[in-house]
Amino acid sequence: MSARSARGAAARLSGRRGEVLAAIWLMAKGYRILGFRLKTRQAEIDLLAQRGDVLAVVEVKRRTSLEVALETVTPDQRERLRRAGLAIAAGRPALRGCGVRVDLLALAPGRLPRHIPDAWQGA
Repeated sequence: MSARSARGAAARLSGRRGEVLAAIWLMAKGYRILGFRLKTRQAEIDLLAQRGDVLAVVEVKRRTSLEVALETVTPDQRERLRRAGLAIAAGRPALRGCGVRVDLLALAPGRLPRHIPDAWQGA
């Protein structure tokens, strides 16, 4: 295995572990996890979670700080994630009445996870 392949495999494993940690964190906050790494026509959703009448499309980012995590998700990516969430809600009768939002769950070394609901509202 080349060094590049090894780095890629390590990054994927780290990402999966981060998503599992994020899901546990959200469940502790009362969210129900509906899906991991959902591929849609619009985007790939890291986590899809529901609490009450809110459907959260959760982008999980492992970075050195919250600020860096927020900056890594481009406006185009946020819009694709929002459209993906709306498409999923429209296609599942149980989710049709839910409001859709895009959340960020930031993971940083040595820190507790940070969940920011509707992370880019007004952005």
